[in-house]
Amino acid sequence: MKKINKYLDMAIKFCLFTFLFFLLFNASINQILYPFAFGMLFALTWANQKVYLLAPAYLLSGLITEFSLENAIVLLVTIFVLIVPYFIHVLCKKVMRKWEFGIFVVISQTGKIVFEILGGFSPILSVVNVALGVLYLYLAIVIFEALIIRGFSNKLTSLELVSLFVLVMSLCAGFVNLNIENFSFLKLFVSFLILVFAYTSSPILTLLLAITAGVGALIATNNPLYMTPFVLWAMSALMFKNHHRIFMIVGVLCVEVLIGLYFQLYYSFGIIEALPLLISSVVFFFLQKAWLNEVSVVFNLSKDRLAMKNVVNRNREILHQRLGNLAEVFNDMNIIYRNMLKKGMSQEDVKKILNEEICDKICSYCPERNHCHRTFAENTHKVFDELITIAFERGKVNLLDIPSYLTSRCKQTSAILGAVNTLTAQYKKYLTMLTDVDTSKTIIADQLLGISKVIGALSKEVESNVSFDSVRENKILDELTYHNIICIDAVVFEKDIHTDVASLVVRSEDAEKLRIVDYVGKVMGKKMIIFEAFPSMRPNYTVLNLKTAPRFDCLFGIAQKTKSNSIKSGDTYSIIKLDGDKILFAISDGMGSGEKAENISELSLSLIENFYKAGFDNEIILSTVNKLLNLHKEEIFSALDIGVLDLKNGIIDFIKMASPVSFIINENEVKKVESSSLPMGIVSDIKPVVKKVVISGNDFVVIASDGVSDSFEDDEIFKEEIVSIKTKNPQELADQLLEKALSKNKGYAVDDMTILVVKIFES
Repeated sequence: MKKINKYLDMAIKFCLFTFLFFLLFNASINQILYPFAFGMLFALTWANQKVYLLAPAYLLSGLITEFSLENAIVLLVTIFVLIVPYFIHVLCKKVMRKWEFGIFVVISQTGKIVFEILGGFSPILSVVNVALGVLYLYLAIVIFEALIIRGFSNKLTSLELVSLFVLVMSLCAGFVNLNIENFSFLKLFVSFLILVFAYTSSPILTLLLAITAGVGALIATNNPLYMTPFVLWAMSALMFKNHHRIFMIVGVLCVEVLIGLYFQLYYSFGIIEALPLLISSVVFFFLQKAWLNEVSVVFNLSKDRLAMKNVVNRNREILHQRLGNLAEVFNDMNIIYRNMLKKGMSQEDVKKILNEEICDKICSYCPERNHCHRTFAENTHKVFDELITIAFERGKVNLLDIPSYLTSRCKQTSAILGAVNTLTAQYKKYLTMLTDVDTSKTIIADQLLGISKVIGALSKEVESNVSFDSVRENKILDELTYHNIICIDAVVFEKDIHTDVASLVVRSEDAEKLRIVDYVGKVMGKKMIIFEAFPSMRPNYTVLNLKTAPRFDCLFGIAQKTKSNSIKSGDTYSIIKLDGDKILFAISDGMGSGEKAENISELSLSLIENFYKAGFDNEIILSTVNKLLNLHKEEIFSALDIGVLDLKNGIIDFIKMASPVSFIINENEVKKVESSSLPMGIVSDIKPVVKKVVISGNDFVVIASDGVSDSFEDDEIFKEEIVSIKTKNPQELADQLLEKALSKNKGYAVDDMTILVVKIFES
């Protein structure tokens, strides 16, 4: 059964190819030039149609058109020049390029040219005929790639529409000579196309189709008769486009009757003359709506995409509102947590309470109580306050801290010392616990505030509608098609004042072509970069997202040396890409060297990286990380040197916490960036100082850990050593600078050493 279906399919295709070639053999320009048939033969071969069906169909239809030995030789030469190179490329598994195909088309017509010249035909007209055939070939390839290879699920580009109209024009030039008595196959073909176009495409395309069909008949016969009825059919069909199909059909038939009977544009008009429109109308009426909707995508995709764009902007508006509400929720939670802080009592209040506690505990059962607390009340309370103060400052008190006048008359000095030490120790422990609880609550509050700010920023980002650019979308499709890159859809919109985004759905085999960036950039009028690529929902297609390339780009160089006799380095560096074309580079120098220092620096830098990726601002990030380190009972310190480079505007935010001086070097000057704050984890509350520095093209930024900077006598010598290295390679600069630092200590690393060099240049 499968074999029967296969042979039946081949037979149907053979008949269709034969009929198509027969039409095009009869299609002419002023009955002098016949450039269409051989161009179509090669175009169908390019579109992966079976050569063993095309060749005999071409030969048969050519002989039916003109049965002669001369014509048979011309046909065989054309087929031979097609088949031989075709199978050579197949055997060699080499893809034939379009320009090679064009050369074979020219060679295939040498037989025809020779016979025409021998028969007295103008050589110039022969060459023009071949040239028009090559042009027709390329236009046919364009539309076949769109409809046969890509299918009916993608909008046609401008070039593809032109190719489609040229194809229709050539078919009309053939149909005009194909009549049975007064039955016109041209009217049958054109009326059906006009009804389909009117239903599935725009009014402009429908009118262009009608004019194109009239031009096809005109170039073949020099008779403009058909132009008027075709345009009138199109106009009547368009009038009822938004109504049921039956009204379009009735409108076209009524116009045909008026043209034939009232205006008498035809030589004769009757049932036979009206029959082509009746047949095409019946066929159009019974066409499935699903098929017509599928065809409408080819011409009318913009309507669906307009609805899609409206949905996108509506969803952004809803998202903006919800994110705004969510940001307010997190901000309210931040306020609640901050109001929950205990904050402890003042030192004077604590002394007063502890003073009373000691009196109740020690003096309440003493027989000398009244004497001490009445006669010497002021001195007694003063002594207790002084003892409590000493216990807070030194950790404990001893017998030497009690004044001699008290020891001479008080028999409870040992009990007083024990009570003071015990109560102050208990209070210190309580105060530490209370501080830790408050610090934890502050960290949670900071994170809630940070989340509120991040969500608020996201809400602001989606607040405005996305401005889509349909003009540039169509230009991109045309440009990529011209360069033989299959792109089935393109969306262009403005993300912000600096950034335009183009999202393309291209054939997977074309996604690797590097020139896509250049072609899109040509249309956008600016340099573009691919920032994202992932598989499309449609098989064998890939989504490429391109955006405006930032003004600057950068390269990095890293050089490191672990402290001599130490297994692990306490220095950690990081280079990560942030949203908004920003780059973070940093060095974290943990206290000391070895595994503990490594863990400290890695912990600090990992927290900072993740906070930055999430979109938190500088103050919240560093304050939170500092509090987390400060919660440890052990002393955990870390020096930080952070730079956040904005590639769009060329501004670096430097955040330096107990880190050595950094340098920005260019041809004209050397800028110093110095630190003015303590390391992370020293004190519970810090406010980072952010220094903004504007850079230009070809700047070098050098940051280093103290193991490097301390190797030089002072910052000026450090700067001179950097400037003395003549290289434009950041890695070479980092390596040579490390060698110079080591040479200052005779090759011995007195501390962990890390150098990070950033070369910034205009992209």
